[in-house]
Amino acid sequence: MITKVIKFGGTSVGNISRIKEVANIIIDKANKKQRIVVIVSAMSGVTNDLIKKSQEISTNFSDEEYDVLVSSGEQVTSALLSACLIDKGIKARSLLAWQVPIVTVGQHKNSRIISINSKSINRYLDQNYVVVIPGFQGISEKLRISTIGRGGSDASAVAVAKALKADRCEIYTDVQGVFTTNPDICREAKKIDKISYDEMLEMSSSGAKVMQSTSIQKAMLNEVEIFVKSTFYPKKVGTHILSENKISYDKVITGVAYSIDDAKVTIIGVKDKPGVASAIFKPLNDQNIIVDMIVQNVSAESNETDVTFTVKSNDMNQTEKLLNRLKSELGYKKLITDKNVSKISIVGAGMITHPGIAYKMFNSLALKNINILVISTSEIRISVLIEEKNAELAVKTLHNVFELA
Repeated sequence: MITKVIKFGGTSVGNISRIKEVANIIIDKANKKQRIVVIVSAMSGVTNDLIKKSQEISTNFSDEEYDVLVSSGEQVTSALLSACLIDKGIKARSLLAWQVPIVTVGQHKNSRIISINSKSINRYLDQNYVVVIPGFQGISEKLRISTIGRGGSDASAVAVAKALKADRCEIYTDVQGVFTTNPDICREAKKIDKISYDEMLEMSSSGAKVMQSTSIQKAMLNEVEIFVKSTFYPKKVGTHILSENKISYDKVITGVAYSIDDAKVTIIGVKDKPGVASAIFKPLNDQNIIVDMIVQNVSAESNETDVTFTVKSNDMNQTEKLLNRLKSELGYKKLITDKNVSKISIVGAGMITHPGIAYKMFNSLALKNINILVISTSEIRISVLIEEKNAELAVKTLHNVFELA
């Protein structure tokens, strides 16, 4: 009998009416004699509301209690959905992360799943239950509730699929799949039928919101194929995320991603000597501040250098404070920050064997008078940092230039 792990995001279970629609999707699969495990997110808006409440209590809210608090949203959804299935005549059982258990390690707010007791889940599947598990959470080795980062329900689904050796892992969301770019700003965007793990990972880390990047990485490492589908159009074919060797490429570029939650930091007049880069980035690492694009310019006439990098906008204030405290140690002359920037990326496995892609990208932006502030690349991605006001024009321009419509 086929085993499926199905995950429903926050918008899919956003209210009671939608939870009932999700129950109908599950019932259709259960009636086909499939073993079903469902991973659920909190109802849309609930997690943000819980975070707001924590901030109203304290600006230094305990990390351990934070995890207990914000994980409750998924627990509510799992109970509501299980009860809805039971009401419709389906055998269902909710299993919280500590009941499975789903064991994690690492810091609170950003833990990592290391083991799942599949026997406890299989025990109910063997009795023809639909098992409903709250995503985003686990239990630490110290028996404390833990969470695995915002959007972590995707990672929960992939981890459970791996543990059960499931035949399929389906991610239901509010869109019909992965698109060549955001259809909200580019009407010509098309749904991608198949995309490789590597490409999806680059798209996700570059701003595409369909799936969390860590869940894609986990799926790639464990060869768990993912099907992204729409909760609101469940009969339509979505996007299949799988190994590159199972895809035939007909386009050099697969998609255009963008992010508008970046901030640029430039440190001017840093002494050009060994250890300076480490002195800059170690304190940021210690505070779990993720650094993305990095550029260093060395002056030909002095022993000084300028260092530019990007962080997420909500880390900007903390980054600035840290660097100001390090000014005497680093000996830099000036610190410049800018939140009005956007990262635009083109992604495609085809660019490995096709020369001239960077020129084509840069030239098309230049023709639209869009200035490039920072550039970073990988084998299958080219990213540029530009002024945020030009983000939409840049996305539309690159989507058209690379003939993705």
